[in-house]
Amino acid sequence: MRAILDIVIIVLDLYVWLLIASAILSWLIAFNVVNTRNQFVAAVAEFLYRITEPALAPIRRFLPNLGGLDISPIILILIIMFAQRVILYYIYPNVV
Repeated sequence: MRAILDIVIIVLDLYVWLLIASAILSWLIAFNVVNTRNQFVAAVAEFLYRITEPALAPIRRFLPNLGGLDISPIILILIIMFAQRVILYYIYPNVV
């Protein structure tokens, strides 16, 4: 059972890194540092969008409009960090 919890923690860590990569790539695209006409950049951007948008969309619905500032990735990262701490401190020690 602890192995399953270890895998859950690793998957949550990986998802945090994907959220960070998605946010950085969106900034690079917005400031025209990378070109989305490049097939590799377009494929990476599409992958990151498809993997992160299902989790970010519900958070964006509840947030007020802050202009061009999107803080939904930060809120999702905080939620993931909270879930990891709950698993590590409360669930993991009680599993045989």
